[in-house]
Amino acid sequence: MAKTLDIIPVSEWGFFTLPRPMAIAGPCSAETEEQVMRTARELSDLGLHVFRAGIWKPRTHPGCFEGVGTKGLRWLKRVKVETGMKVCTEVASEKHVYECLKYGIDMVWVGARTSANPFLMQEIADALRDTDIPVLVKNPVNPDLDLWIGALERLNEAGIRKLGVIHRGFSTTENILYRNAPGWQIAIELRTRYPQLPFFADPSHMGGDRKYLREIAQRAMDLGLEGLMVESHCAPDTALSDARQQLTPQAFADLMRNLRIRDADTDDKEYKEGIDQLRAQIDIIDENLLYTLGSRMGVSRKMGEYKRDHNIAILQASRWDQVLAAMQEKARKYGLSEAFVTGVFNAIHEESVRVQNEILSGAEEG
Repeated sequence: MAKTLDIIPVSEWGFFTLPRPMAIAGPCSAETEEQVMRTARELSDLGLHVFRAGIWKPRTHPGCFEGVGTKGLRWLKRVKVETGMKVCTEVASEKHVYECLKYGIDMVWVGARTSANPFLMQEIADALRDTDIPVLVKNPVNPDLDLWIGALERLNEAGIRKLGVIHRGFSTTENILYRNAPGWQIAIELRTRYPQLPFFADPSHMGGDRKYLREIAQRAMDLGLEGLMVESHCAPDTALSDARQQLTPQAFADLMRNLRIRDADTDDKEYKEGIDQLRAQIDIIDENLLYTLGSRMGVSRKMGEYKRDHNIAILQASRWDQVLAAMQEKARKYGLSEAFVTGVFNAIHEESVRVQNEILSGAEEG
């Protein structure tokens, strides 16, 4: 069972200004002191308060640009002194943490590959123990909500109370539009469990291409997320890592300016009355769904008994394929997506098989 997290509200961190969205921007990688300072000054002039840059870059293959290392922290320290912005970078080990603390880095984040490794998360948590530095945790590379929560718990148990999350999507082998599968449902589930957590989206890594950043960022705002972490480079086409997904500082400012920010709530009486009526309708429909599902499982039990009495196997794969295809076809008539209907009916089928299996198992035990 997930534990309660003891969190200091982000409004007390002294990092971000309201209204939404809170913004973190800067290059994927700190490449040269000139590149870092030029990007930082341009972003600062546009009103940014929190600057990011990768110092150590986890790469799949050796020989790729893996970051400039510790000397880049001196450049971030200079950014902090000369622009007044807060600075942050990614950490993936105990050594990274100690180096960041030594150079006065204001905030760190944990990347997707690291958050998936409980050993590394514990190492980082121990290194950060009882410090006052804020920590943001990206989702693990795979859609594993428990791993994400476990990473947060380890940090919180080490005394880290300025804690937040970054949703950057999930690795996939499927041929999709974006670099990473959005998996918004995982983010929504985490948001539901821990509404007090500051929640950022990373459209740069989710999209993998600057042409998708606006639509992803808008989706994050539509879902009520508080902030965005966006990669911005003074000359993105020449970047040594992830060139396609980085924006110029001016393009970043345009992105932020054109976002439509929706209110979390309102005191408008007409809205309150209208939304309450709609929610009441949803409650009735949901209760009817439960009644229908209960009836459906009642029929499944009878089918299990019938198969048992006639010595027939529970799983009839060809029959299920026909049922699912028919439901997918009918779904279009009701304006439902094929993926949604497939997920729902597969879940119903799994429960039906479980119910029937219980009947067969009970007969064998008897």
